[in-house]
Amino acid sequence: MRKFYMFLLVAVLALLTACAADDSQEKEVNPKENATGPVEEKTASYSLENDGVDKAELAEAISQFPAEVPERIISTSVPLTEMLHLLGITPVGVPTSTNPIPADFDAIDRIGSPMQPDLEVVTNLSPDVILGAESLRSTLDKNLEGIDLQTAYLPTDSFEDLKLSFKALGTYFNKTEEMNAVLSSLLDKENDLIEQAKGKELPSVMLMIGTSDSFMVMSERSYLGSLVNRLGADNIATSVMKVSETYSPINMEDLVVADPDIILVLASGDHGASEDMFKKEVESNDTWTKLSAYQNDRIEILDYNVFGVTSIKNAEQALTQIANYFYE
Repeated sequence: MRKFYMFLLVAVLALLTACAADDSQEKEVNPKENATGPVEEKTASYSLENDGVDKAELAEAISQFPAEVPERIISTSVPLTEMLHLLGITPVGVPTSTNPIPADFDAIDRIGSPMQPDLEVVTNLSPDVILGAESLRSTLDKNLEGIDLQTAYLPTDSFEDLKLSFKALGTYFNKTEEMNAVLSSLLDKENDLIEQAKGKELPSVMLMIGTSDSFMVMSERSYLGSLVNRLGADNIATSVMKVSETYSPINMEDLVVADPDIILVLASGDHGASEDMFKKEVESNDTWTKLSAYQNDRIEILDYNVFGVTSIKNAEQALTQIANYFYE
């Protein structure tokens, strides 16, 4: 019965994807004419039926999983482990990490680093599927080479990734009630922020992260960058600095030209540069004092526990806090 259910689920998702593609093609072939002027812009409103998750990507994510829903799951990712907990799914193995694992999973076996799990522990747990982050697919596949284990990889790098992966897990494991409870709350928050942004001019923003010996600028490909992008603000890393990497060295000349309204600094003594190190960086280079963000006291130090690790549980708090900086 489970095999039949999974076959039916994938088939339905594929059909929805095809319909969406056909509808998109029809709009391209027959664009809506507007002889009297521009079409009135409408503000998006999110719901469980219109949650912003791409149907094709959702179907592709679910298709990785075995036809029969597994009972023994190993998670090698902290964000995915958190999702399993929110859905009421208990894995047999979770990663060893300095980042927080749900307290309810304290007694569960640790399988080692997300990038290089302990293969002896993994095989002894006899998992039906190993769940990992898409960003570590190549690394994990190499480490698991020669071991006959089913794997599934889900994206976890951005806010949009979290919604997609959470919906994929909730749909596949038939945890609809738990999934909808979390998604409904998150979508309500997005709708609330859309309302707050109406009629307001959003600031230009620079995002920084501290490493052990320097600070780097973050593009919209980072988790924090995806949150800023979701709120519609201008990330100067993309618009002015034209960076292509998630993290790039800071060019002070470009920074002065861009002169962002707000600078958000992600600093943590446990994971790189601390707030004190950033203050020393500012003191050592008076160029910082010429920036509008400095002069207007709009340099904000962010809590690493909220913004340093992708987390669907903390996403509402993260969006709310950034919105407060933008809308105050």
